[in-house]
Amino acid sequence: MKEKHFKRTLITTALPYANGPVHIGHLAGVYVPADIYARYLRLKGEDVLLVGGSDEHGVPITLKAKKEGVTPQDIVDRYHGIIKKAFEDFGITFDIYSRTTSPTHHRMASDFFRTLYDRDVFVEKTSEQYYDREAGQFLADRYITGTCPHCGNERAYGDQCESCGTSLGPTELLNPKSTISGSEPVMRETKHWYLPLDRYEPFLRRWILDEHTEWKPNVYGQCKSWLDMGLQPRAVSRDLDWGIPVPVAGASGKVLYVWFDAPIGYISNTAELLPDTWETWWKDPESKIVHFIGKDNIVFHCIVFPAMLKAEGSFNLPENVPANEFLNLQGDKISTTRNWAVWLHEYLLDFPGKQDVLRYVLTANAPETKDNDFTWEDFQARNNNELVAILGNFINRVLVLTAKYFDNTVPVCGELTDRDRETFREFENIKTRVEQFLDTFHFRDAQKEAMTLARTGNRYLADSEPWKLAETDMARVATILHVALQITANLSIVFEPFLPFSTEKLNRMLNVKPLGWHRLGTAGLLEAGHALGTAELLFEKIENDAVEKQIQKLLDTKKNNREAEYKAPPVREIIPFDDFAKLDIRAGTVLECTKVPKADKLLQLKIDDGLGGRTIVSGIAAHYAPEELTGKQVCFIANLAPRKLKGILSEGMILSAEDADGRLVVITTGKDVKPGSEVK
Repeated sequence: MKEKHFKRTLITTALPYANGPVHIGHLAGVYVPADIYARYLRLKGEDVLLVGGSDEHGVPITLKAKKEGVTPQDIVDRYHGIIKKAFEDFGITFDIYSRTTSPTHHRMASDFFRTLYDRDVFVEKTSEQYYDREAGQFLADRYITGTCPHCGNERAYGDQCESCGTSLGPTELLNPKSTISGSEPVMRETKHWYLPLDRYEPFLRRWILDEHTEWKPNVYGQCKSWLDMGLQPRAVSRDLDWGIPVPVAGASGKVLYVWFDAPIGYISNTAELLPDTWETWWKDPESKIVHFIGKDNIVFHCIVFPAMLKAEGSFNLPENVPANEFLNLQGDKISTTRNWAVWLHEYLLDFPGKQDVLRYVLTANAPETKDNDFTWEDFQARNNNELVAILGNFINRVLVLTAKYFDNTVPVCGELTDRDRETFREFENIKTRVEQFLDTFHFRDAQKEAMTLARTGNRYLADSEPWKLAETDMARVATILHVALQITANLSIVFEPFLPFSTEKLNRMLNVKPLGWHRLGTAGLLEAGHALGTAELLFEKIENDAVEKQIQKLLDTKKNNREAEYKAPPVREIIPFDDFAKLDIRAGTVLECTKVPKADKLLQLKIDDGLGGRTIVSGIAAHYAPEELTGKQVCFIANLAPRKLKGILSEGMILSAEDADGRLVVITTGKDVKPGSEVK
């Protein structure tokens, strides 16, 4: 495909739901890559807009409001501020970060719908949907819960089972219940407007599958899968009291479906920023549009939104949609409902001033074409072994040596050796290499290329050993540090899109303003005699206790989730009291406890039962070490028929309770009693 050249680039980012704060999955999947790309284009001197905002309509907002007993507006006002500040704190350079409750957005979304409505684009359909008679309203999918037909989870939603991950329709649920009133909903007719995606399938096939083969394989593949399945009309309205009212007669109680309303937010936010010139960015053929999103939004940005724009007729279509896959956390899917996440505002409380560390780790581990995993151990290793030991170490050594030997001034470069020239050659093409990766949205590889320059500097300094020459050849020391300072200056350029806070600090240490992207890869960035600033550590080591604290926080979260989700098993069949009275339950003291050979789950306990002693074999080895039980008083069934387990005659059963997480807890007496005492 022939490469196109554009005068300007409009970059949009997925609109996060304003029903909670943002976490590292959001940052890794959308906002850090978008910011790197925007910073890069600005450094090249290109005309760029980075547009974002909060998605403030939809059912998740109303659910949160209902749960807290406040209005939806209260919820979005609170979280819009939290989200916006988090992005500012992490250096995401939005030209505007607005919201879909703004008057501009309401007007433009209504106008967009009305334009398509007046052109008879939509199809009106009457269908049956669940209705809550007690609440007097139709139920959105998330207002319906029931039993998942696939895994049996009794708290599945009407659009998805969060236990097994299966997408559902509300009518697929078994035993459906309204989350509003708890009553069983009924089916009732309602009218809605649908966007006939099937009419746009031929256009979408040509536009995506033929004209955009350069798209990332995960994006192209998902689009092809949707198209191959055949597109169906999709509702653009729903029965709700929170959202943008459908602007036609006879639509009382109906709002624009959030998937239709939200992407128009890109347009309305641009118009809010540039009320007189916004159309240049959206309609001029020399303007390029790039959507940064997560994989769950690919269908909306590559199929649905382009079909909307095509139906309207005057807007540009996106040139690229470099969607990322999902970032997992410590081997488990990030979940806001389970609090299984690293929240950005909490991260900054625990790691103040370390925004760039997280930006670096998330880029190095970016889920660019497949799901990837964030672990605190990897976070620590990348900080200590790369940012501290490679990048920070090189810069600090160069600046400290220059201050020591040349009064903190760039020394004069003498005659270059072959090693000096070889070092310059190693990074003279770095600009081309980094740009090739950034232009094709391979941010992980681009950052790796930047770190390669720091490795080059470390290797050059280690090979040259200027500290050993200080007493015999200061001219050579001057040349070595002059070369090393040129590498340092190049590092301040190449890392600027990735580590904005650190490069700003480095520029202060070099006593320079940003040196300019166009000079990347050149050798004469710092002239001899230039006075440097004060050297500081760019990065600091992260100790084990800081990481262990974060891991423990997650383990506590998982434990709390299990306890919250625990549902006691149903009571077994009712029995007569006489049957219970037949059980002889006693207290006894564990005299000895050993593991049963070749049986991972079994422990052999010798019990003082007050009757001469007995042996009991119990399947609790996965939950107790032998020494934990020795000396304890336990409860056991004394009149159970003996049986052999692994060749050992077991004369009873130790009583234990199974916790929410499957852990067995042995029942003890609490206070010491005489061995053989009956439990009543």
